[in-house]
Order: sequence, then structure tokens, then C-alpha cells
Amino acid sequence: MKLSVHQYGKARVRIARVQRDGERHTIHEADVRVMLSGDFASSYLTDDNSKVVPTDTMKNTVNVLALTELGAEIERFGLALGRHFVGKYPQVEQCEVTLSGKTWQRIGEHAHSFTGNDASRTWARVTTTRAGTTVSAGVRDFLVLKTTSSGFAGFPRCEFTTLPETNDRIFSTLISATWDFTSEPASYTAPRERIMSAMLGVFAENFSPSVQVTLAQMGEAALAAVPEIARIHLALPNKHYLLVNLASFGRMNANEVFTPTDEPHGQIEATIER
Repeated sequence: MKLSVHQYGKARVRIARVQRDGERHTIHEADVRVMLSGDFASSYLTDDNSKVVPTDTMKNTVNVLALTELGAEIERFGLALGRHFVGKYPQVEQCEVTLSGKTWQRIGEHAHSFTGNDASRTWARVTTTRAGTTVSAGVRDFLVLKTTSSGFAGFPRCEFTTLPETNDRIFSTLISATWDFTSEPASYTAPRERIMSAMLGVFAENFSPSVQVTLAQMGEAALAAVPEIARIHLALPNKHYLLVNLASFGRMNANEVFTPTDEPHGQIEATIER
């Protein structure tokens, strides 16, 4: 018997930091997963724990480094954590840090009050080895919707097909995007803003003959906007809005009343590379 692949770590380490600039505060919050791999086989095959960094130590490290390293760019927090574990422990060959950031929006210009109803999250995965570091970043669950300029037609039909063709439908999705950096940029926030602006422009302005076409156009726009990334993976679940039949009530429904549903939903994914 052979132990071929192994890793371990600490997940769902939730951490928040309030930065105080006099009366004006800023809050940063993240959900962190740290996974270590390397020379740990003895802990699996024998009762030798001499090389095992306790997962409780990982949690404490996240908490301590957050005091100085957790800020607006979760990527930099991941870089700090990865460099710490690889530099501190010679048995660690790779540290993979996955981070999900929570967005808090200031209420007007209030100094210390925020709203958190936006369910979208920043996302990053930082992998640190002794040979170097790779950074992937993105967003999760970014909700968008447009009420027209979308259709779906020309698809194959069989005895089980009931979906009508249309050139005027609601298009809504939760954007989950992951892009891979080729090098460390001066800022991780600026590329994210340019990518999202480019993709949202495509979503809003272009007629969508299918989710697939819109996905590809959004990916191409992201690559054009940010030369520092090599590829982008997009997942666009189709959040359906079903037209309600009001004919039995003597009413016409001219694309005005819908039942929102996301179960079951279409799941469209693709990776666009240079």
C-alpha cells in the first residue's frame, strides 16, 4: 500500500479586522482555508506527529497575521500566510490558501456604519511553494439581471422538448469568475474592477442569443481589459424567470409577470485563454 497524495489544514477560519482612522473605520472580513502538503507521510503511516503543524496553530496564525495583513485585497493576506508557513516549517513544500471575502458597503458617507446585503464575495487562491507563488482571484455569486435583450432559439427539439423559442426573455445569473495572474500586479483591486466593468458592460449592452455566447464575450472582454491575466474561468448558472400563464383568469401576460426560480437551473461554464 502506498500513500500517494496527502494534504491537511484548517478550513472556515472566519476573521474580521476593523481599521480605525480616527472616527472613520473600515472593516475587512474573510473566510480562510489553509492546506499544507509536504513531508507529512510519517504522520499518516506511523504515530509520529513530530512534523505535524497543528491545525489550531494554523487558525491562530490566521488570527495573528490578520492584525497587520488583512486589508482590502485578500490576495495579499493569502500571500502573507503562504510565505509564513513555507518559510517557518521546512517540512512544508506547498501551502494553498483559499480566501473568500465579504463585501461591506458604507452607508452613505457614515464613518462606521455599513450594509452587507450584497451576497457577492471576492475570492482568491494563493499557492506558495519553494519554487514560487501563483495567484488566482475572482468573484463569487455576483448577481446580475436584465429584463430583455436576451433570447434562446434554434436548439434541437425532440419528443421531450417543451421549451418555447424566444427572442425576448429575462436573463439573470450569479457570476462566478476565476482569473489567473501571470505575475504579481501592483494592485489586485484595480484588475478586479477593470475585469468586472468589462464583463458587466458586455452583459448589459450586448444582445444575448444564449448564455454560452454571453459567457464567451464576457471572458474575451476580461482578457482584453487586463493583460496581467492568462485565462479566466466563468460559471453562469441560468436563474430562470418563468412566464406566468394568466389566460385562465382572462388576463394577458405580455412578458410582465414571472415566477423566479433557480432550482433546477442551467449550469454553463467555460475557460477562455489567450
